[in-house]
Amino acid sequence: MALNTIHLMLAQASGQGQGNGLQGLTFLVPMIVIMGVFMWMQTRAQKKKALEHQQMLEKLKSGDRVLTSAGIVGTVVAVKDKTVTIRTAGDTKLEFTRAAITEVTQGSGDAAQS
Repeated sequence: MALNTIHLMLAQASGQGQGNGLQGLTFLVPMIVIMGVFMWMQTRAQKKKALEHQQMLEKLKSGDRVLTSAGIVGTVVAVKDKTVTIRTAGDTKLEFTRAAITEVTQGSGDAAQS
């Protein structure tokens, strides 16, 4: 499908199949370069976001106020290797995997400053 589209673009750029096709390449090469730069920028942004999330999970400690991917807000009670226990309303404690923590809304150091 993509090859047919490229072939059609080359045919139209060279005058419906007349000529050597060099005119089509002058249009096609900049488009490929632009697409490549766009894809590179997009993957770079995704890697940066993933790295920031990983660093946030490594810094997670008891007393941090967090938001989970399920939308549950609570305070971290215990941090293990792969799981985090949070306290929600009252004395309800829930255990989540670290990956389920999407955001630290208030760190334990921030609570002392407020």
